[in-house]
Amino acid sequence: MDPLEAPTADPFHAGEHALQARAGLRARMADIGARVIRDHMPDQHRDFFALLPFLLVGSVDGQGQPWASVLHGAPGFVQSPDPRRLRIAARPPAGSALAAHLRAGASLGLLGLQPHTRRRNRMNGRVAALDDDGFEVAVEHSFGNCPKYIRVREARALDGAALPVAPEAGPALDDEARALIADADTLFIASAHAGQVDVSHRGGAPGFVRIDEEARLLLPDYAGNFFFNTLGNLLLEPRAGLLFIDFERGDLLQLSATAELIWDGPLVEAHPGALRLLRLSVTGMVRTRGGLPLRWSAGE
Repeated sequence: MDPLEAPTADPFHAGEHALQARAGLRARMADIGARVIRDHMPDQHRDFFALLPFLLVGSVDGQGQPWASVLHGAPGFVQSPDPRRLRIAARPPAGSALAAHLRAGASLGLLGLQPHTRRRNRMNGRVAALDDDGFEVAVEHSFGNCPKYIRVREARALDGAALPVAPEAGPALDDEARALIADADTLFIASAHAGQVDVSHRGGAPGFVRIDEEARLLLPDYAGNFFFNTLGNLLLEPRAGLLFIDFERGDLLQLSATAELIWDGPLVEAHPGALRLLRLSVTGMVRTRGGLPLRWSAGE
């Protein structure tokens, strides 16, 4: 057997195991996970990453707080020299949480998303090398995701885009942040456990994320692949990082938060189709106006 095609050992940790067991899927997911979560990237994933003009990145700061960030470049700025490596020809802004975390051996969660085809692939690994032009990540886990809840929109690069305004930080949501969240149909969530970081996509109809009277975010969890990567991390380490993108203006809204998993009851029932709910208490906010020099067609 080709070593690149050999099944991997159980890729799930105790938090993921616990949630899979609660859903009655522990044995099934052990079999599926060993077959579809690889320690290398298949060629179709390697080719896919090279098509992208942006890449989602999960990292943690010096206090262990996860952050969801985005890097961008002309298609081809992400390349795979071989099935076990991914090269990103971009560096995060100086002073950002991602820039502070980017060092040899650091764990990263990577998500490639192509909204107009609704394709997405995940790759988690560690920084193997970095230089002035970018960095390289060695693969630990690589797998695809289903296209559920991805809003169809196509990116275009701005010609002569202005440089982003310096980030604005604050301890809580302001009215502008609330408005962006209230209209959002997409967000990205970073989580971490035992030194490993993950970043994932969440989507739904505009307004699927609600804000309660205590300024906490209510994020429904719909049926997915039942890996429970994000929820499994949050079960063991409740801190999360959220990223909202203003697809019309290119603004970025990053939030740090603490998550509580709600299994049932009126709050879950108030979100049609939700199997459970994350209640997220925001602990910090960073807004970067014009942080992404891309614009998208209207979502469908």
